[in-house]
Amino acid sequence: MKNAAKILSIISLFLSTGNIFAQNINRNGFIKDSIDVYINRALTNWRIPGAAVCIIKDDRIVLMKGYGVKELGLNNKVDEGTLFMIGSNTKAFTATALTMLQAQHKLLLDDKVTKYIPSFKLDNKLAGDDARLRDLLCHRLGFQTFQGDFTYWTSNLTREQVIEKMAHVKAVYPFRAKWGYTNAAFLTAGEVITRVTERSWEAYIKDNIFAPLGMGSTLALTKDFGMQINKAAAHTLVDGRLVTIPFAQLDNLAPAASICSSVTDLSKWVMVQLNNGKVGPRQVIAAEAIAATRQPQDIVGDVQHLNGTTSVELYGLGFFLQDYAGHRIVMHDGGVNGYVTSVTLVPDQHLGIIILTNTDQNLFFDALRWEIMDAYFKMPYRNYSEVYLTRFKNNAAAEQAKDKKLRDSVALNLHPSLPLSAYTGKYFNDLYGYMTIEQGGENNDLQMRFEHHPKMYAHLQALGGNRFYVTFSDPVFGKAVFPFTFSNGRVTGVRVKVDDEVEITPYDFKKVQ
Repeated sequence: MKNAAKILSIISLFLSTGNIFAQNINRNGFIKDSIDVYINRALTNWRIPGAAVCIIKDDRIVLMKGYGVKELGLNNKVDEGTLFMIGSNTKAFTATALTMLQAQHKLLLDDKVTKYIPSFKLDNKLAGDDARLRDLLCHRLGFQTFQGDFTYWTSNLTREQVIEKMAHVKAVYPFRAKWGYTNAAFLTAGEVITRVTERSWEAYIKDNIFAPLGMGSTLALTKDFGMQINKAAAHTLVDGRLVTIPFAQLDNLAPAASICSSVTDLSKWVMVQLNNGKVGPRQVIAAEAIAATRQPQDIVGDVQHLNGTTSVELYGLGFFLQDYAGHRIVMHDGGVNGYVTSVTLVPDQHLGIIILTNTDQNLFFDALRWEIMDAYFKMPYRNYSEVYLTRFKNNAAAEQAKDKKLRDSVALNLHPSLPLSAYTGKYFNDLYGYMTIEQGGENNDLQMRFEHHPKMYAHLQALGGNRFYVTFSDPVFGKAVFPFTFSNGRVTGVRVKVDDEVEITPYDFKKVQ
């Protein structure tokens, strides 16, 4: 899920020149001779502790290897069996499970959601009544990308509560009018699997996909990840420092984001995808189920590639689709707290690419897949990693400069419009629920605490007037400026905004006491 906005902005770059940084890289033998040099250099330049990469070509493993370390500062090397959280690459498993059930005549993708979940509702009643399973799997409920995710992401809400909360989301777009990435929709699709099979989503996925493919180390739920021995730690950047962070607990959104796997196990998933559902002579997944996930359903937008060409990116069911260099590309990314990953299929070339990394602050996972595809497509060498890194560093420098100005303003000890005690109290948002503001701490500053994120708080420091500089205790939720509203000399509410990579849409909380 995370990093989608950053990825789209970097991909839209245009690079007209080729071998700028091509030292020690042999384009003609990139995969055979140069890829280790490329990856190891990139891990250093991007400050990525560890990665795992797999390339499959014509039913053969061309490369399967771990690079770097599982945890910063420790000499525990990543290997082929090291587990990473794969985030939204989970969605393809959920979509495939539903297309498998359709192939078995147990449901239809064009069935209404309410056929299986009668309590399902959206704020737009007509949309909720007419939403189909297909709509859940291709992000066209009318929500803005990530809308609602602040409420759900790493929260204490159950799956049932998340689905109920969807009725409180005020959709930004008309129903089916525009694509908007919606994690809760995939959770709802997973609940349909439960209603049809009378088994939990995780049990169905394990028995019908993981087990037949021999994915013995893959975990369906994040709650089991911390107990594993061979796992990569989660890392992020905080004020320019690379740090380890706690593992995300995402099982309330499991069908959208919870799978943890290795390149060894994912190679089996990619192999069956490239073989249209077959493992050797066995048809493990119906070919029609595989094909259904790759049928275009919605338009995401234009993508300008670094070679200067433009293609239209589409969405199937759990996969992004686009044409590049005359080939249809089927792919998805996965980003959760501390990890970004990618899975890419080029069916007409029988090519599969898996890239797993253990920091959520890199675009190398995306750059490498295009480098590998260009090598196989005999395209000019472009050193995507350096191009992406330059833009990434420029964006980071701009964000740091913006943040410094805010911290400098805090240092001026500017007074708010009212005494700090006037801001304390209980606040309510129809979607999220309750939030409280308390006064205390070393500097007697304000702290904001959230009903559904009991382990997280936000630290508020005055910027003068009705604005406060806010730092979340969980760095994934970012930093922001929160403006308060007033009426007759009393605080009436506050606009809460988390990092865009969690949710773009702001939340207006009203003061209730």
